[in-house]
Amino acid sequence: MNPIVDYLRISLIDRCNFRCQYCMPEGEELTYLQRQEVLSNDELLTLLRDVLIPCGFTRFRLTGGEPLLRPGVVNLVKQIAALPQTQDLSMTTNGFLLADMAQDLYKAGLRRINISLDSLDPATFDRIVGHRGRSQWQRVWDGIQAAYQVGFNPLKLNVVVIPGVNDQEVLDLAALSLDRHWHVRFIEFMPIGNADLFNHKGWIDSETLRQQIRDRWGLTEGQVQGNGPADVFQIPGAKGTLGFISQMSECFCDRCNRMRLSADGWLRPCLLNEIGQLDLKTALRSGVPLAELRSQVQSLLELKPAINYKQRESGTIGQAYSRTMSQIGG
Repeated sequence: MNPIVDYLRISLIDRCNFRCQYCMPEGEELTYLQRQEVLSNDELLTLLRDVLIPCGFTRFRLTGGEPLLRPGVVNLVKQIAALPQTQDLSMTTNGFLLADMAQDLYKAGLRRINISLDSLDPATFDRIVGHRGRSQWQRVWDGIQAAYQVGFNPLKLNVVVIPGVNDQEVLDLAALSLDRHWHVRFIEFMPIGNADLFNHKGWIDSETLRQQIRDRWGLTEGQVQGNGPADVFQIPGAKGTLGFISQMSECFCDRCNRMRLSADGWLRPCLLNEIGQLDLKTALRSGVPLAELRSQVQSLLELKPAINYKQRESGTIGQAYSRTMSQIGG
């Protein structure tokens, strides 16, 4: 039986104040969307209220780029949280601006948050996020602490593991879950965003990481609230959990419950291919009736299982992705 697709990842902006190695190609200038190309708040809310929610979407995650760069993001969070059909609203952020915004976001109705923390070493962190000059690690760490103190629960930390870059920190990062209600999620490196680095470095499968942790502490199955594909484990006696997102080594297409809406309004059924996308923004601005848009989205939902299983890795142009991870929204 195919899973119910009720989870939508919404990219609010394609710009970011970091340039993470696994998210954007090195040495290339990216062409960012102009403001008029991005869905306005009213357009996004119209699509949610009149098209996407009627098609069954009730769980939403706000992404980017860096979503906290979106002007008026707190008010937008409040508006989405206030929709009667919204069952869950979360956000993924790099945490750089979070220390000053965590309280307002929580008051607006955001309850769950994922923060990227790919290293505990400031020098390695700066290398990964592409920052030169004064280290930004402490500011991100302060954002994590602020979110925790405000009451975000669960608070998840995302770690993309890159061989030879941060893989030696797996045990140190896993240890963050021991005495805090933090949930560390190890994500396999993917070819989207920086294919050259992927081809050079490769990736480490989740089972190898799990075995390292088993050898140190042991590992049992765990549980944590969320809508994603992570396999959740727990170090015995730990307050938090460890999640493993294994899109390279352990295909989870059979339980995929999501689609992605880009900042410029493209609805994408699968992260790993570019088949079947719908340009909802252009249709909306051209006056296509909302009922017709609902019909198109419903048709794409019906096609999604075939796209997942049969075309997961064949739907790219010349075996290369036309959009980076930051442009897709992850």
